[in-house]
Amino acid sequence: MALFLAIGMSLCHTGAMAQEAHGADVIPLHAIVVGSDTIPVITLAIVEVVEQMPKALRKERERWSRLRNAVYVTYPYARSAARVLKDVNSRLATMSKREQKAYLASKEKELKAQFGDKLENLSVYQGRVLMKLINRETGQNCYEIIKELKGGFNARVWQTVAFFFGGNLKSEYDKQEDKDIEVIVQELETYQQFRAYN
Repeated sequence: MALFLAIGMSLCHTGAMAQEAHGADVIPLHAIVVGSDTIPVITLAIVEVVEQMPKALRKERERWSRLRNAVYVTYPYARSAARVLKDVNSRLATMSKREQKAYLASKEKELKAQFGDKLENLSVYQGRVLMKLINRETGQNCYEIIKELKGGFNARVWQTVAFFFGGNLKSEYDKQEDKDIEVIVQELETYQQFRAYN
């Protein structure tokens, strides 16, 4: 029995090797021999054929993609804002009023040089997402931050500007209401931790 099996395997192996490849344009393939024919065997990937995505699903996918893009673009700015605010608050605590004013003016100039062009290029939608993320990172809404650092009048002026563009500096981050943003932030943080170790 083992002898027949060994002879059969050697015949199959020799039959598969009967046609040798010649030339540079040859792609080696697995093949089976049926009678005197060598038939190439190619395994194709499984493809699922479905009908076009329903309109409601397309809309949801577009909404999700837009939100995900906005979070990916603005989250680094929110993280930077939290670091800068923590640093500024700790330094202001040790300064006199005059020193605080000079320090804030120099810090504002520095931040405008570093982030001004980038933040000006954000869309209104991305700006709204950024305000929520800043509240998430700092625990304060943008109105409170401006009021604390620049005064109540400036805060009201910027709130009016934001209102005309459909925004609200007083918008708060709510983990339940903004659960989609939270999912994307968690994804981003996981991805950044993964990259830090690679």
